[in-house]
Amino acid sequence: MFENLCTLPLSAELFTQALHPTEPLLGVGLSSGHVQCFRLPAADRSSDDDDADVSVLSDGKGTVDTVWRTRRHKGSCRTLAFSNDGSALYSAGTDSLLKHFSPTTGQVASKIAIPSAKAVPDSPTLLHVLSPQTLLLACDSGALHLLDLRDGALAASKPQQTHFPHDDFVSSITPLPPSAESTSGYSKQWISTGGTTLAVTDLRRGVLVRSDDQEDELLCTAFISGMGPKKNRDNGVVVVGTGTGILTLWDKGAWDDQQDRIIVDGGKGGGESLDCVVQIPEDVARGKKVVVGVGDGSLRIVDLMKREVEGILRHDDIEAVVGLGFDCQGRMISGGGQTVKIWEESPLLGRGGSEDEDSEVDESDDDDGDEDSDDDNAANGIESKRRGKQDSDSSDSDSEGAKQRKKRRKGKANAALGPHGAHGVLRFKGLD
Repeated sequence: MFENLCTLPLSAELFTQALHPTEPLLGVGLSSGHVQCFRLPAADRSSDDDDADVSVLSDGKGTVDTVWRTRRHKGSCRTLAFSNDGSALYSAGTDSLLKHFSPTTGQVASKIAIPSAKAVPDSPTLLHVLSPQTLLLACDSGALHLLDLRDGALAASKPQQTHFPHDDFVSSITPLPPSAESTSGYSKQWISTGGTTLAVTDLRRGVLVRSDDQEDELLCTAFISGMGPKKNRDNGVVVVGTGTGILTLWDKGAWDDQQDRIIVDGGKGGGESLDCVVQIPEDVARGKKVVVGVGDGSLRIVDLMKREVEGILRHDDIEAVVGLGFDCQGRMISGGGQTVKIWEESPLLGRGGSEDEDSEVDESDDDDGDEDSDDDNAANGIESKRRGKQDSDSSDSDSEGAKQRKKRRKGKANAALGPHGAHGVLRFKGLD
């Protein structure tokens, strides 16, 4: 489904990444305290020739430019977040400072000290801009601060409110869609995970509900609209990644416990951790699918309707995937270790895969029809069993012919890729 366009090396280990909502800008926060902003190449650089290949690697002219780079924090940069309109960028680091600056120049507009209830500084874990008026800041102590942004800057060092939705630090924040009665269009409720629980918090009323102990660490969340119980398909569900390779599904409004689970990475003692999750845009995925960043450095594409892993991509052989998202042009950006990778939907692989899948579905439907007719005949008596046996023999020969046709088609699809393969890697005979 996706092909790797380029790999972007970083000077230090990646802690966090953020994508601009309307421009191809990528911000990264590093363990060295540096914050760096990259401008990604446009996906459609030339519109004169409709048949031209406009992928980033097609002509070698697509480049990733560094807009600016600075050491923003004395410790590591733990988290980054763009404002809703992309006009501001916020960062927080282990130096207990929260800074607000321009995403185009990097110039600091305001900064405050991160509040702490104890004498020891409280390091940040997450930032999330809920609306143009509210910034959410989560810390190691488990505190979730609500900061006022109405003046367009970090003016007050004291938060408006502070909640403790979990006994452990907050590992993820996902806003719920605004209600139909909302006049602002911005969410006033959000889901958070911390330790082994999930919680729902309201902007005015505080923590509304906390789930049962899941006996598994909850690490990441994403809200998926258009799914739900049979009687309410538009309700929406929340997918939650766990520390043992399980993706759990929660119906919106039923926050006591999970409703279903999908094994993304299995193992005897539990699989690798699922550290981040993001929904694939429906115009790209053609369905309800998510990409999950796994602790072993892989990316798993999960079909939520079929409840199965559809494909596996490789970001890194060792380091975990800690950042995942889609930019304004529909490209997937994955980050982990000291690299960021840019992925794009592959039209070549997509066309070939869809043809094979369609033919396989058609042929499997024919086979299923033969088997169903055999079962019906077998239920009617001994004479029907004889006819069923003859039909099964003919269906076996048909299936063998179908397998031969599939092999020939697959061979042609592979041959069409040429000596450079799908990713431009040259193949040599006898060196497999």
